[in-house]
Amino acid sequence: MAEFKEAPAGASAAQKLMTWVDNRFPATKLYKEHMSEYYAPKNFNFWYFFGSLAALVLVIQIVTGIFLVMHYKPDAGLAFASVEYIMRDVPWGWLVRYMHSTGASAFFIVVYLHMFRGMIYGSYRKPRELIWIFGCLIFLCLMAEAFFGYLLPWGQMSYWGAQVIVNLFAAVPFIGPDLALLIRGDYVVGDATLNRFFSFHVIAVPLVLVGLVAAHIMALHEVGSNNPDGVEIKAKKDANGIPLDGIPFHPYYTIHDIFGVSVFLLVFSAIIFFAPELGGYFLEYNNFIPADPMKTPAHIAPVWYFTPYYSMLRATTDPMVNVIAVLVGLGALGAAFLGGLKGMAKWGTLAAAVVGIALLKTFDAKFWGVVVMGGAVVILFFLPWLDHSPVKSIRYRPTWHKYLYGVFVVFFVVLGYLGIKPPSDVGTLVSQAGTIFYFGFFLLMPWWSRIGEFKPVPDRVTFQPH
Repeated sequence: MAEFKEAPAGASAAQKLMTWVDNRFPATKLYKEHMSEYYAPKNFNFWYFFGSLAALVLVIQIVTGIFLVMHYKPDAGLAFASVEYIMRDVPWGWLVRYMHSTGASAFFIVVYLHMFRGMIYGSYRKPRELIWIFGCLIFLCLMAEAFFGYLLPWGQMSYWGAQVIVNLFAAVPFIGPDLALLIRGDYVVGDATLNRFFSFHVIAVPLVLVGLVAAHIMALHEVGSNNPDGVEIKAKKDANGIPLDGIPFHPYYTIHDIFGVSVFLLVFSAIIFFAPELGGYFLEYNNFIPADPMKTPAHIAPVWYFTPYYSMLRATTDPMVNVIAVLVGLGALGAAFLGGLKGMAKWGTLAAAVVGIALLKTFDAKFWGVVVMGGAVVILFFLPWLDHSPVKSIRYRPTWHKYLYGVFVVFFVVLGYLGIKPPSDVGTLVSQAGTIFYFGFFLLMPWWSRIGEFKPVPDRVTFQPH
């Protein structure tokens, strides 16, 4: 049994209360470990706002979701009317609903920026691989949470968007139809589907999401934060064991983050009060029409944060599969005869390519579209082992690496834009080019990440006071 501490003589009531709590729960210990005595690099910049902003949006979504559930009815005959009731009759209901809908888009904006920061500064490299994996799992949970929540308003786009996405699972060989039936709970999207999605959106996925966020933060605080230089600050400490280039997270970065939160809330509030639909990107106009199973919208598209992957799905046509087969063959030949492979490794690579090409030609393009869409997310998990660069941060990589990351961002944004628009011949070609570049960026990273003239990395972090 742990030894109980006694409050010092003359202690205030607050100090006595804190001593009583600390004897039963490590409140002060946790505060010191994760706040006042957690030393973060002193050269954090603009890009390091987005982690705390993601936590803020998570809280906003949970709190507003609780109030929405008080009035929402997960019934196919009542769901749309209950949302209208929240908007029109519940005091401040319109504000809570718009905070939740805007928060969904805000969540993806800050998470995409947070992940991009990790990519450019090498925050997924050793010893932070597990932090990155937890982050990717959070991203997957976030996508599931958004997908399940998207059906709940029971508007036209909610209904038909869910219909299209669930039907994609039917393309999986052998188990597809049964899998789609399991997800829907019926032969068509209906009341059973709405109840399932509601339970996942409100209970199951948030529990997993909160647990993953806690694991993400714990793993981060175990190994320490990365920084724009990619220098490990724990390598150089003073006589007291404090990193020379570290500063306490509190009060320095809590104040730093308050500034970022203030700017974010100004933009967030401006959208809520003046443009909650944001031109149909945050809330589609078709979703203000009750779901009608007998009337299909002219163009069905998911919300903007899913559209890059939706573009990749649509880009995977039969000609695209043929191109992928050719690329697999050329890649295997190049690796076998130009990459220095010998013996069993060479013939194993060629055999794997033959099997891969046979599989590509066996299943139809719709199935491979689903594989491509899922693979675009799954491949992120392997990033720590794909990057073979001798340095972490983009600051010390060859200049052309920065342009390559820039092209990656441009293609990702273009894929997102094309996913919102109706299909076209030119759009399909651009989407196919973007899809090939996206996967080429990651799959060829073990090769291109080592090429070029790298700048020397400093022993200490570079910091300019401002």
